[in-house]
Amino acid sequence: MLLLLTACSSVGETTSEASELPSEQVVSSDVEVDDSSGLSGSLGLVERPGPRRQTTGDVPHIQLDAVPVASLDAELKRRVFSLPGVEERESARSLPGAAGLWLTDSLELARGEVLGDGREMAHIHPDGSLHVFLPVELAMEVEQTKWGELHPWVGRAGFWDGVAMVYTPETMEEVEVAFGLVVASYNFVVGADIDPAEIG
Repeated sequence: MLLLLTACSSVGETTSEASELPSEQVVSSDVEVDDSSGLSGSLGLVERPGPRRQTTGDVPHIQLDAVPVASLDAELKRRVFSLPGVEERESARSLPGAAGLWLTDSLELARGEVLGDGREMAHIHPDGSLHVFLPVELAMEVEQTKWGELHPWVGRAGFWDGVAMVYTPETMEEVEVAFGLVVASYNFVVGADIDPAEIG
């Protein structure tokens, strides 16, 4: 059951992810970003069942009650690294062991300025949770529907206000939602129009 109504990340990580998304590598949400594509709007997320997940509430921003499932983590990674021009690299913005989603130099970026210095649009933590750069409205929707929460640095000068944590997927339905959000990030930053269903 796909928990998105259309086809188509409260706070938390301890003190070694202080390097996560360092302020010199990101930009403020007051940067001029063209949202005329409509990608900044709602994706129709339904509320995630159950309580909100527990996180550190600070940087490093990690989930404390993650229940990673190896097969689901592998499936999410298989899908995200099947996106055109996305390479897996060690994250430059997170804890050791995090898998960075790096946009290759061959991709022309429509909104690369939201990423600041570099081309890492998301990363998956070793516990299966992930941080992703989203349109601000969608990041807020992720928090409101309990699929994740805003990064604790949102609102800080020099930091993109659309950075959200997406909680660790514990079911295939949650993998679908997490992947849909990664695709939304990709479409937003690259200026593409990929449907998640196109990625097998």
